[in-house]
Amino acid sequence: MNVIKTDVLDVYIIEPQVFGDKRGWFMESWSQRKMEEAGLFYSFVQDNQSFSSVKGTIRGIHFQKGEHCQAKLVRCTKGSVLDVAVDLRKGSPTYKKWVSVELSADNKRQLMIPRGFGHGFVTLTDEVEFLYKADNYYCFESEGSIRWNDPTIGVDWGIDSPIISDKDANAPMFDDEKNEYFVYEVKQ
Repeated sequence: MNVIKTDVLDVYIIEPQVFGDKRGWFMESWSQRKMEEAGLFYSFVQDNQSFSSVKGTIRGIHFQKGEHCQAKLVRCTKGSVLDVAVDLRKGSPTYKKWVSVELSADNKRQLMIPRGFGHGFVTLTDEVEFLYKADNYYCFESEGSIRWNDPTIGVDWGIDSPIISDKDANAPMFDDEKNEYFVYEVKQ
């Protein structure tokens, strides 16, 4: 497993080791031991999966607040996405910065997103299946979102007219003064 730092603090690209031969391939998609050896300590309690049928679909920017916030390990098992993580932790050196990574069935990359981040993706192909490992259970009352095209965040999705849910289209704009979702804590 290869762990790659991104330009946004505490977000990592995970490249699993893939073993292939004439029959196909095998990989470990998750190893707690290997993650801990890399300094990443997460215990996941829930797996989620989504399907998007059409290229150009945006899902996000979503997060869970308070005691229900979630770290996520995400990957694309069919098709391809541009995955985005936005640092929402006030006081973080990378506050309001975002990183995007192409995740696909072909490259088998994963993105480790810690608590305190917004998350979303845009489909780069039709017929996309996307998997999430979460370290906390989903709670409807604690869900939050930021509008996909918020100029304060300024994510470059690479698309002007996405397919988007009514809920995401009507998500609130980011307001720095009202952001009390998360506070950055320096690791000791």
